[in-house]
Amino acid sequence: MKKLITTLTNIWKIEDLRNRIITTLLLLLIYRIGCHVVLPGVNPDALVARSSEGNSILDLINMFAGGSFSRSAIFALGVMPYISASIVVQLLGIAVPAFQKMQKEGESGRKKMTQITRYLTLAITLVQAVAYVKTQVPAEAKTLAEPMFTILSAIVLTAGTLFVMWLGEKITDKGIGNGISLIIMAGIIAQLPAGIVAEWGSRMSPSGGGPIPLLLEFVALFFVVIFAILVVQGIRKVPVQYAKKIVGNKQVGGVRQYIPLKVNAAGVMPIIFAQAIMFLPMALSQFFPDLQSDFLASLSNYTSVAYNITFAVLIIAFTFFYTAIMVNPQQMSEDMKKNGGFIPGIKPGYDTNIFIDNVISRITFPGAIFIAIIAVMPALAAKLGVNNQFAHFYGGTSLLILVGVVLDTLQQIESHLLMRHYDGLMKTGRVKGRSTATVEGIDQSAL
Repeated sequence: MKKLITTLTNIWKIEDLRNRIITTLLLLLIYRIGCHVVLPGVNPDALVARSSEGNSILDLINMFAGGSFSRSAIFALGVMPYISASIVVQLLGIAVPAFQKMQKEGESGRKKMTQITRYLTLAITLVQAVAYVKTQVPAEAKTLAEPMFTILSAIVLTAGTLFVMWLGEKITDKGIGNGISLIIMAGIIAQLPAGIVAEWGSRMSPSGGGPIPLLLEFVALFFVVIFAILVVQGIRKVPVQYAKKIVGNKQVGGVRQYIPLKVNAAGVMPIIFAQAIMFLPMALSQFFPDLQSDFLASLSNYTSVAYNITFAVLIIAFTFFYTAIMVNPQQMSEDMKKNGGFIPGIKPGYDTNIFIDNVISRITFPGAIFIAIIAVMPALAAKLGVNNQFAHFYGGTSLLILVGVVLDTLQQIESHLLMRHYDGLMKTGRVKGRSTATVEGIDQSAL
């Protein structure tokens, strides 16, 4: 306890760090207030009755939006259009030569890609806003006539998403941590109290089982979080030896370093891709009622066996796909050769490329299995009797984002402390944030 008080005191003493933390908290507070501001022309009372119906997949979307999705708030779409646009631009940077050229132009190229991402975000948001108004706002909740309601709501939802995107950029520039990632995390954490209250009420009911099952659930959640931290932080160190050079009277090089290859190099992106595909059966059943079948119905229920098997297979496939995109063994071997580095016992060039590729393949498979296990944990928890609101915190994208963002933010705070000769956040060792892109993937380390 004394160590904690000392650490908090040291954080408060550093003016720059103190101002950054306060700025971050204030901007997150603005975001949370906006999540409760209902769209103009919507009757909130009609939405309260509807929200109790519950849809497992829509509940998941609602959690990432901080509850504003079910409230028809001005921030109902959250930052998901921006995430989608960032993923598209990143994939274009791999497949399209013009985007590859921009990536190699340094700061000017990065600004161009950022501008393209913003314009694409605007287009995606407009489409999603109209779809949201048409499918998620019931007719009885609308107090304005069509088409004025749809036009007005689409404009407000688009402006809300752009404002949230601006908040995220301001947090990154003026605050601490990655803004977009922290906004997503704030939305997820905001749903935790409601989930705990719902689970408490469920367990304290006459047929709920009492406090013992509730205690066991929290113990299980603790171990799931530990497991997620191990997956997020797991790395394989590949040793690299640099050749010695004599420059004047000094010896340069000769040091031994290592390449940290992450077990989970793809981050949460495989789960996001897989979830996007798993939304298709629900969309097909809504727009084409004639196609409804037991199989489509099972794929629309996140607790069904068919859904989870398909979900796990997609996650494993996308993990290999995204890792192959994000990690380039050939580029790594070429850079190593240019800098006079080599892996002991491996010839530079082609052999190094093959060696790194084999290592990545071997560590990616268990990493993909672990991510798939974490992704299906909420469904397993729901099957074991955990309330749906609380079961989402047992795994999936939400847990990986929470773990990754918290570790990354703590690492930045510790860097500020160590830079000013204070002790770190831990008595022994260092807080290790994520060194590769992941929420947050894309151009943020969030996802």
